[in-house]
Order: sequence, then C-alpha cells, then structure tokens
Amino acid sequence: MIELYHNAVSTCSQKVRLVLEEKGVEWTSHDVDLLSGGQHDPEYVKLNPNHVVPTIVHDGHVLIESTLINDYLEDVFPDVPMRSSDPVLRHAAGLWIKQVDSKVHPAAGVITFAIGPRAMLLQQPEEVRERNIAAIPDPARRAARRSVIENGVKAPEFAGAIGQFLDLIDAMEAKLSRGAWLSGEHFGLADACVLPYVFRLDQLAMGSLLAADARPIVADWYARIRTLPSYAKAVTEWLPEPIMKLFHANGEAVWADVEPLTRR
Repeated sequence: MIELYHNAVSTCSQKVRLVLEEKGVEWTSHDVDLLSGGQHDPEYVKLNPNHVVPTIVHDGHVLIESTLINDYLEDVFPDVPMRSSDPVLRHAAGLWIKQVDSKVHPAAGVITFAIGPRAMLLQQPEEVRERNIAAIPDPARRAARRSVIENGVKAPEFAGAIGQFLDLIDAMEAKLSRGAWLSGEHFGLADACVLPYVFRLDQLAMGSLLAADARPIVADWYARIRTLPSYAKAVTEWLPEPIMKLFHANGEAVWADVEPLTRR
C-alpha cells in the first residue's frame, strides 16, 4: 500500500495522484494543510526536508519530488505503462517534464499566491504568515512568496511568471498539432505532469487562454483529459468547492490587470 502525503490543490500532488489512479494503484491519504503551514511541521519535515508535497512511503521507503515519484511508480507498477516504448518519444516527453519542473512550477507558485489564497493569507495574523514564509527553505522562493502576498499581481515577479505559462501553452499548441499526447502514443507521464498547470490557469479565471478560439488544439487536449476516469478521481473529487470558488472569484477580480500581460 502506498501512503501519500499530499494536498488537494497542490499541482505536484495532482500529478502524482493522476499517475496513481491511471495505474490503478491503491493508496492511503495523508492531507497536508499548506495554508496553515502543515508542510513545515517538524514531523512532516522528517519525511520531506524540502517542506513541500507530495511525499510517498512505500515498503518502508520514503520518496520525495513529484517527477521522481512518478518515475518510481512507472518502474514499480509497469502494467499500465505511461512512458512510450519509443526512445525518441520518451526523450520528447522528458523535455516537457523538464520545462515544467525548471520553469513552469516556480512560476505557478507566483501566480497562485498572487491571486488564489492571497486574501486569506492577508487575513492571517502577521506573525503566523511571516512564520510560514520564513520556514520556506529556498531563499528565492521565500522572497517571491512574500512579494506576491504583499503586492498581488502588481508584484515584479508576476509578469514573468505569466510569460512562462504562455510559453508552455503556446508550445503545446504547436506540439499537439503533430500528435494527440505530449507523452507519445497515449496519455502518459508528460501529460500528467503538465495538466495541473493548465488546470491552474482555469482555476484562476484564465480559462480564456485555453479556449477553442484562442488555442483550439490545447482546448481539445484539455477536454480529452477531463473525460478520463483518472482525472475525476485524482483531481476534481479532491477539490474543496469553497476554495475553488474563491480562487476563481479572485482571478476574475484581477483579470483587468492580468489580461494585458497575456497578449502576444
């Protein structure tokens, strides 16, 4: 049995849940409340010294970092393969994962905390908010988190973060015109990796960037993924409706400031 320490809204948690559900692997849930600072709890940090989710425990082994966790799951549960048998396609899929890990994921933290839970965090006692920010181990992430909570979409980091998302979905529009999936012949690790970040745009009321009249091929890919049984089990069934309504409403409230940054 897999033990998964995760958070419903976390992009990295979503991509691991997608792989678990796609493979039909049973798992036990341990929720980590990121807004209250559960990722900084000393007992959790013993499992994940990076203060992030997800973490899995399997056969007594603790595994961290979502991309490496998904690689592990592919190796240990190969009966439902999520890597192509073609080395060239595997390499191409790996490039999508690398782009997400190195560029898109850091940008996701910026756009998420500039919009989604920002109002909730500003209502926390200042000492609680500062304690949780100070516990972020990476100084660059720590500085960016403080900046976007204080300044919202006016933070200096925000425009560059939106640019990383636009680079991603524009590259997807080009790639998916030549094949149905980012992973190769079928839905796989690269698609599971990218999906939560596309979904995050939708959650934050930026769905017009994914619409059929803007990026029809991405829109088709997104629609096809949402019909997969694993999508409902891994993503939508976990999402707390009040939080999703809050994220969307906060996104709509700042869209007039965000929209000019999305024009290319």
